[in-house]
Amino acid sequence: MAEPLRAAVIGSGFGGLAAAIRLATAGVKVTVFEARDQPGGRAYVYREGGFTFDAGPTVITAPHCIEELFTNAGKQMSDYVELLPVSPFYRLFWTADGDAFDYDGNLEHMLAQIKSRRPEDAEGYLRFAAYAKEVFETGYTKLAHTPFLRFSDMVRVAPKLVKLRADRSVYNTVAKYIKNEHVREALSFHSLLVGGNPYETSSIYTLIHHLEREWGVSFPKGGTGALVGGLVKLLEDLGGTLRLEAPVKSVRVVGGKHLVTTDHIADEPFDFVVSNADIHSTYDRLYAGTPGAAATAKKLAKADWSMSLYVLYFGTDISYADQIRHHTVVFGPRYRDLLTDIFHGDSLPEDFSLYLHAPHVTDPSLAPPGGGAFYVLSPVPHLGHANLDWDAIGTAYGDRILGALDRLLPKVREHVVVRRHFTPCDFQTQLASHIGSAFSVAPTLTQSAWFRPHNKDPRIAGLYIVGAGTHPGAGVPGVINGAKATYACIARDRGLAMEPS
Repeated sequence: MAEPLRAAVIGSGFGGLAAAIRLATAGVKVTVFEARDQPGGRAYVYREGGFTFDAGPTVITAPHCIEELFTNAGKQMSDYVELLPVSPFYRLFWTADGDAFDYDGNLEHMLAQIKSRRPEDAEGYLRFAAYAKEVFETGYTKLAHTPFLRFSDMVRVAPKLVKLRADRSVYNTVAKYIKNEHVREALSFHSLLVGGNPYETSSIYTLIHHLEREWGVSFPKGGTGALVGGLVKLLEDLGGTLRLEAPVKSVRVVGGKHLVTTDHIADEPFDFVVSNADIHSTYDRLYAGTPGAAATAKKLAKADWSMSLYVLYFGTDISYADQIRHHTVVFGPRYRDLLTDIFHGDSLPEDFSLYLHAPHVTDPSLAPPGGGAFYVLSPVPHLGHANLDWDAIGTAYGDRILGALDRLLPKVREHVVVRRHFTPCDFQTQLASHIGSAFSVAPTLTQSAWFRPHNKDPRIAGLYIVGAGTHPGAGVPGVINGAKATYACIARDRGLAMEPS
């Protein structure tokens, strides 16, 4: 019998784990290399003083794409992880006037809140929801897991994208249907969750609105890290191997084999590689010296990259659970101008808009009894635009954020007992993210589908890409569907079943 194919997956983020599971299900001998001491990539977990802090993704949507990984392998997802419903999906809060909007999947509830602000916008919302559904049926159902390897792939779908006005931005699309500014912001902020400026990101990303209405918003019991743990267990049950604290130093391609070098093993041979590492780092560092890699790295360096983030994790000795919701989006006094400063400015804005995550509202086990486990992120410019000394300013910036949260969490600074932060410099050093970008290549129209870095490298045979930097883009559903697209490329190349079972 022929020896099974050997695949190296570099990085254990959601995209890397999803690709590894699909490969292992198909009988490929898979080794996942993870540089850090825990799996998950951006979905790292910090534990301190009885608090559990998910470091990265916290909004779980489209659970079917996760469940498919288990069912393809003949397993039940419920045996590995439990997803808890979150309602409302988000509470939106505007600091300028104290307005609050509970955003959820209940149509009548949404309409009532919209009517209370501007009655005429209710009809506009219904038309927007219908548009978002149409975009979803094209941009998600048909295209999210389809690799765009040839320009003809783009030409084939171009008429539909033109009809849907994919050239229009998310915000401008919403504004076509809605006149109230708060409701406009409520319906356009979602692209920020995948690293896109609502004023520049293609209207295709309005599909997120329908995606959430279709499947709701969930949170894994035990935190996002518990979902990572369930995927790792599934991979190992399928015979896959995870190596922690095993950063890949380089990959050489010799005689059709990809020779992977880590701190412990030099030139370990694999038939092909799936890189879940930062896409620029993949070409600039891992494949340095390989023909074609330098040109790709140079092109990527000129791309438009998503913003970065400042993330503050803090635990409190009171829970605030009766005053807040699981997910809260806090809009500051500016919207358009702040986004311009974040995506294009060369300094740190004085004001900010924030995303506050309070998972203990849904799962109290993530904090000590009576306490609260929080994470708050502030979008900030990446290091290519504003190369700031975050070691010097990080703590003071966190103090300012806590001060801004005082309206939602009264006297919060007096109740903080555990605290840490993660800055653009940490994205660059700990995650090897190019210029500290938090979401890789920005999801603009000219950097989407065929125009985005491909799931299969066109120059380096046997190199495949997963993660935020390739099609379809960032976000948990994005990278898991992207892994499906990448697997389809591998399956065609290597004669594997298109849908493992």
